[in-house]
Amino acid sequence: MSNLSKTFKRRKTLITYITAGDPSLPATEKLVYELEQAGADIIELGIPFSDPLADGPVIQASHQRALKKNVSLAAVFKLVARVRKTSAVPICFMPAYNLIVKYGEEKFYQDCEKFGVDGVVIPDLPPEESLVTGRGSRVERIAFVAPTSTEERIKRSVGQASGFIYLISVAGITGQRETLGGDLSSLVARIRKHTKLPVAVGFGISTPAQAAALAKVADGVIVGSALVDLIAKKKTGPAVRLAAALRQALDA
Repeated sequence: MSNLSKTFKRRKTLITYITAGDPSLPATEKLVYELEQAGADIIELGIPFSDPLADGPVIQASHQRALKKNVSLAAVFKLVARVRKTSAVPICFMPAYNLIVKYGEEKFYQDCEKFGVDGVVIPDLPPEESLVTGRGSRVERIAFVAPTSTEERIKRSVGQASGFIYLISVAGITGQRETLGGDLSSLVARIRKHTKLPVAVGFGISTPAQAAALAKVADGVIVGSALVDLIAKKKTGPAVRLAAALRQALDA
């Protein structure tokens, strides 16, 4: 059983997204430890890219700040290697496919295994294509499902996935929202007709109350923009406390 599968079997799963290298690589490494201590079950690291697909202004800005410091995919692998000396917290990468191609696809998945990256989410490839990359690797290939997905597309998307299913809560880009639209419980039920993989909901979740509500219908929640926004404002302490509050809400 993979690290991601074990995590979801343990409790309602909190996945926290931060951008690698924002505000610096040492700060990111410290945040990984602090978020784990605060109750994050999985850390998702955004790999800096000039035009991250589906990300709103908060995360786009974090990518630009990291790029100005020349944060590369190779440097993020080294960061994970340092983390692995003291922590086994599951780590997932969210890279643009262009970065994988530039790095070398075979080498990318080999290094994910070598350095201890548990899963990969590729936002700028259609789900069917993103699940073909890395075939044969032990690295989990996480599928996106959007609220606009047809039944056939859901079936195709989740059929080759592993790790978990990333359910996008709302159509559009990432960012904090006061309300989350759509009948997510119905969408989760549709996904579960085609896979036994756990379902984690992301996009727009920023408060403990939202996390608690979604935990009633899904196996986990993904929180990114709310944390990245606090980090950008040099409020890493409040970001960690938000993660702790989210954990408490999921456990209630």
